[in-house]
Amino acid sequence: MKFTLIFINVLFTLHSITTYSLPFVVFHGIADKCSNGGITHFTELLSNWSGSSGHCIEIGNGEWDSWFMPFPKQIDIACQKLKKMSELSEGYNIIGLSQGNMVGRGVIEFCDDGPPVRNLISLAGPHAGIASIPFCGSGIWCILEDSLLKLAIYSNFIQAHLAPAGYIKIPTDIANYRKGCKFLPVLNNEVHRNSTYKKRFASLENLILIMFEKDEILVPKQTSWFGYYPDGSFSTVLPAQKTKLYTEDWIGLRMLDEAGKVKLLKVCGSHLEISTSEMKKNILPYLLDDVSTTVTQSRSSSLFWPSSFNDGVVEEEILLLNPNQLA
Repeated sequence: MKFTLIFINVLFTLHSITTYSLPFVVFHGIADKCSNGGITHFTELLSNWSGSSGHCIEIGNGEWDSWFMPFPKQIDIACQKLKKMSELSEGYNIIGLSQGNMVGRGVIEFCDDGPPVRNLISLAGPHAGIASIPFCGSGIWCILEDSLLKLAIYSNFIQAHLAPAGYIKIPTDIANYRKGCKFLPVLNNEVHRNSTYKKRFASLENLILIMFEKDEILVPKQTSWFGYYPDGSFSTVLPAQKTKLYTEDWIGLRMLDEAGKVKLLKVCGSHLEISTSEMKKNILPYLLDDVSTTVTQSRSSSLFWPSSFNDGVVEEEILLLNPNQLA
């Protein structure tokens, strides 16, 4: 009789105290949209594996507005959408894809009274800036276009009408960058130090920075880890720890790093080309951070552990999250 009562009590406990994963949101990259198959599949896979609710947050037109809507407006739209999602009220994780990290970080730093962000999982994020227009390539016409655009990249007109201009940082034109670039210098606290932005960024539980070894879209690819060229030169790339952003701790990156909260990870593909095994190794663990959280309602039994881990051999799949790779 005593054993039976204990057994019933254990069953009741397992029913009412279950594992729980925080919801997550995805911000897609430039020239993409949430309804595209790659983004949908990526979000669904991670949601199924983790047992957490995944949402791709669309801003305006998606493809068009990712190019031409300035970031302050993109971030404001995202902020308002997130504040209306009651399921995020206890906290959530952000997964940023390339340029989507600019929106994600903007939400973390600028969104007043938004739900708390626990982890930022960044895939190929241009965090320290880029020195070339995304997807421009190496053809003669593209080189010419890139050169001509750089002459006016920090003009008020270009800054207001071309989103990537907000994070283009030309190392040999730092004075004009700091004077004319309207977004990245604010996001990275480069000119005026905003203690609120720093406090919010430094409050992350984990900052996961994933760099793609064959990335030719981000120039330099080390910007995914906050690495960048020294002011005035293209001769070398400084690791984040040797940049002023880190040593002077403009946004709390050094604080996070010294607390062991920054993870520098590397995958083998080109820009936003990632395998399912790499997703499970580098992304999934941070969506399961709260598996020990106690909740008072029954959840699906799959939440005890992702079913894909128990399925034996799973066929490898490569996801192409850069829409230009699909052409």
